[in-house]
Amino acid sequence: MLKGKDLLSIHDLSLDEFHEILSLAKELKAMQKAGVQHHILEGKTLGMIFEKSSTRTRVSFETGMYQLGGQALFLSNRDLQLGRGEPIKDTARVLSRYLDGIMIRTYGHDRVEELAKWASVPVINALTDLLHPCQVLTDLLTIQEHKGSHLSDLKMVYVGDGNNMTNSYLYGAAKAGMTFVAATPPDYRPDPTVVKNAMEDAKETGATLSLVTDPHEAVKDADIVVTDTWASMGQEAEHDARKKIFAPYQVNKELLAAADKRVIVMHCLPAYRGEEITEDVFEANADVIFDEAENRLHTQKAIMALTMGD
Repeated sequence: MLKGKDLLSIHDLSLDEFHEILSLAKELKAMQKAGVQHHILEGKTLGMIFEKSSTRTRVSFETGMYQLGGQALFLSNRDLQLGRGEPIKDTARVLSRYLDGIMIRTYGHDRVEELAKWASVPVINALTDLLHPCQVLTDLLTIQEHKGSHLSDLKMVYVGDGNNMTNSYLYGAAKAGMTFVAATPPDYRPDPTVVKNAMEDAKETGATLSLVTDPHEAVKDADIVVTDTWASMGQEAEHDARKKIFAPYQVNKELLAAADKRVIVMHCLPAYRGEEITEDVFEANADVIFDEAENRLHTQKAIMALTMGD
């Protein structure tokens, strides 16, 4: 169903496409663990545009293409004429003549949309300042592994900055039919357009989405608590100010006391211990967090296989 399509946002996915990604990711992971080759993309090439650097994104996409039988090309601003001012629409049309798919990790979401508009091959959003769909699909796969496949029975709570992760959690929870609460400071709420779109998506699945400012209220009976860095890439100058604002939103033992006794804590990494999460809480949930990190590989393989496969 996703063949030849872009993946820019979870909001754009049909419910069938959403569940197809999670199902195939689970299948590909099992095959990889069993040592079964799955060269679905043999002879195919993915171009990876990095205007924002990343450990997990580069390694998981590059390794994923190798395991699928294809190859990946790392393209930084130094490697592309984009870094010298070439229009995105020209880059999109040129790369489409050489590649079978394009992955981009960048700043403004409008850059991804412009790339997808002009490219004739699938474009995958590996992160923008607005959305991080690959990570949230990964997290939902991880939740299924640790909490069971019926996501609609679970309550997930996000604590921290209303950033690209929060926006994508809203979309992901809405598609999954989950109960989702985002606890953020009043001036750091998720994007209002995303909230509106997610609320519309939730009507189709019965998901319950809410925004609060009190993290202790939010985590009551939570099955999953997730957080993220308080200062995202490009916000380093705001770090000291954000530490003061977000101090009440730290994920620690005291906060988790109100959650379900079997609660799991997740973090997309990198984690800044002593800021958004304490060392003891991180290490107590390290197995889940590093399963989450590993699952970037399997989820993105599913995305590439479905969008770029024959």
